[in-house]
Amino acid sequence: MAKKVEVKTLRVTLVKSPIGFPEPQKRTVRALGLNRMHQTVEHEDNPALRGMLNSVIHLLQIEE
Repeated sequence: MAKKVEVKTLRVTLVKSPIGFPEPQKRTVRALGLNRMHQTVEHEDNPALRGMLNSVIHLLQIEE
């Protein structure tokens, strides 16, 4: 029988507006599924997600 692997999730909240920041950062915020201020989404933790979060860390609040 296969072992159950608990998938780590991250809660990401947009706390600062991307207005006034470069277009690639705006696109990254949208790609994370964040459309408006104080919206929270959950994503499975993986290296690709960590890279996206790292590029717009100044706009987000992240909870594990």
